[in-house]
Amino acid sequence: MAAIARWKTALSQMLQQWGWFNLGLFILNKFIATLSKGSWRIYRYHFVAQPVPAEALLPPRRGRNIEIRLIDEQDEVIGQFPRPAEAIKERFRQGAKCLVAFKEGQFVGFLWLLLGSYQEDEVRALYTPLPKERTAWDFDVYVEPGSRLGFTFLRLWDEANHFLKHHDIAWSCSRISAFNAGSLSAHARLGTVRLGSAIFFYAGRWQVTLASLSPYFHLSSYPGSFPEFRLDTRKLGKT
Repeated sequence: MAAIARWKTALSQMLQQWGWFNLGLFILNKFIATLSKGSWRIYRYHFVAQPVPAEALLPPRRGRNIEIRLIDEQDEVIGQFPRPAEAIKERFRQGAKCLVAFKEGQFVGFLWLLLGSYQEDEVRALYTPLPKERTAWDFDVYVEPGSRLGFTFLRLWDEANHFLKHHDIAWSCSRISAFNAGSLSAHARLGTVRLGSAIFFYAGRWQVTLASLSPYFHLSSYPGSFPEFRLDTRKLGKT
């Protein structure tokens, strides 16, 4: 009975955070992934853009004990990343920059930036933020569980914004899982604007994409076939 009560509480919380549609997709994804032993999956992403602010997110004395360092692909700290080594190599190959947070010399988080198009490593998709000279792509912001109630997230973003301003970037685009309410909330506090969303249904070698923005529908059967989402920030008022 206690287990059933916990399940009801968890489902109620997810319903409140996600809504019926996302909760239904989440349950369906769990069901088909189990049934197919992981070869069938469903992803839903929201595409967002956030402005690069003129001012720092943290007051001058907050989070100063957290060091942020821009690393290269030879840095030993990569061995502590909770991500596949091949995915990390591919990110650097695309030209992505990685900001890493350290507290008392210990790894506590990272944030990735790319000045250009990004080839997704979870589904088959290419994201192109526009205009290219004024818009960047950010992805995979990670903070170690023990540091999530501190200033690591905002320190990473202060350094990211400093990097972006140095390159004359006004907006940064990203995709966030519709099933990650915590990330959606955290980014919303940074002033994100939603640009659209997409659902990816992955079944073996096949991928079906349904989106609220162009190209709206795409069918793929091999890695070299993927939709390109051109995420235009020119109508958002800052560029």
